[in-house]
Amino acid sequence: MIKICGITNEADALLAVGLGATALGFNFAVSKRHVDVPEAASIISRLPDGVQNIGVFRDQPLLEVIETAAELRLDGVQLHGAESRDDASFIASQVGYVIKVFVAGDRDVVDFAAFGARHFMVDGADPGSGELFDWSVVEGVVDPAKMIVAGGLNPDNVAEAIRRLRPYGVDVASGVEAAPGIKDPLKLRSFISAARAAFGEVAPSFSGDAPFDWSE
Repeated sequence: MIKICGITNEADALLAVGLGATALGFNFAVSKRHVDVPEAASIISRLPDGVQNIGVFRDQPLLEVIETAAELRLDGVQLHGAESRDDASFIASQVGYVIKVFVAGDRDVVDFAAFGARHFMVDGADPGSGELFDWSVVEGVVDPAKMIVAGGLNPDNVAEAIRRLRPYGVDVASGVEAAPGIKDPLKLRSFISAARAAFGEVAPSFSGDAPFDWSE
């Protein structure tokens, strides 16, 4: 998974997909990268099949999360807050696919499945801030095949993160931005290219996922 998060406009979404991103994140929590439901719906309606659309939430009411996911037909939700195991599991039972976010070093990460999560994300001390964390805290501790790495990734370090941690996916927002919520096309291209090349090295089957061909 190569997930470009903090999508706020159609141009960035289409560019990310065209360059080979496999998932997009739409932030419905209070954030500099917040997007409202009508705008997200408009963006998603323009995207091709096969791209995962993930809603990002932080300590929001359960019904709000579930209803937003249903209205937008999201492929899954990413829980960035202090959601309890019971609440996260309930959301998972209604939505189907949950990514639970943990701060690097949080011991609960080994029990991520108890939150109803299919995958977990490891982020810095202030999730969503773009803060790089010490990758050694997750090496040998968790199942990399279920892990998505976030926090401080950028075009210069994403390949190293993939080669070293061999995660299921990587997630970036601020590392490919020109300004909060606005992507930098050159950074976006460099990040996705580096990530795809590294995934191709550690998981050759990933290289079969070619960038979307808009001529089809």
